[in-house]
Amino acid sequence: MRIVMMAFRLFLKTPYYFLRIWYCSVNPKVSYEEGFRIAKKATTKANKAGKVTIDARGMENLPKENGFVLFPNHQGLFDVLAFLESCPVPFAFVIKKEASNVILLKQIIGSLGSKVIDREDIKQSLTIINEVAKEVKEGRNFLIFAEGTRSKNGNALIDFKGGSFKSAIKAKCPIVPCALIDAYKPFDEKSVKPLTVTVLYLDPIYYEEYKQMKSVEIAAMVKQRIEKAIEKAIDKQNCL
Repeated sequence: MRIVMMAFRLFLKTPYYFLRIWYCSVNPKVSYEEGFRIAKKATTKANKAGKVTIDARGMENLPKENGFVLFPNHQGLFDVLAFLESCPVPFAFVIKKEASNVILLKQIIGSLGSKVIDREDIKQSLTIINEVAKEVKEGRNFLIFAEGTRSKNGNALIDFKGGSFKSAIKAKCPIVPCALIDAYKPFDEKSVKPLTVTVLYLDPIYYEEYKQMKSVEIAAMVKQRIEKAIEKAIDKQNCL
């Protein structure tokens, strides 16, 4: 219902933004920074039309230099929209094959140079891991959902997969844990009442801190930090 409301309230502007994003996705001369700028502008307007406020905190924690990976918990299709509006620097993302053909999301994938991963094809997955690592080394930022699939239990997390961190390990780059709160509500609930989605950018974990750790240990550490941040934020909200 909220998606319908977004499209209805942006009826005159939707074709314009769709064509701009589509053009960025098919024109190799358009940089991913420009693609991100357009996608961010369109997303911000769509979120406003859908009566969704993004409460983003901790942007000062992002590394000063590009070439890092964001690792948030995963609650649904709205997650990427929350980051497109709130993140102050461009990023691409890795998305599972099953979700890559959603209209508009497909065009955003192309405009940002994002990666589609087939989790059932080991060879293709390894190729994507190596491509992401290479591009991160070159200064591109990525967003990866380490749970592999969305949690269906509200703000509760499921286990983070160690393999999701292989690109960051190969790139020896900063890992930025991110906590999403209530990001499942915009598209999962039938209500179209105004609501707020919270994005918390936590302290980065630099290579020196995790270089001696196994990927499953890194996954557990990142998950634990996100869980603590969510618990603390919800407790604070309940006290207000």
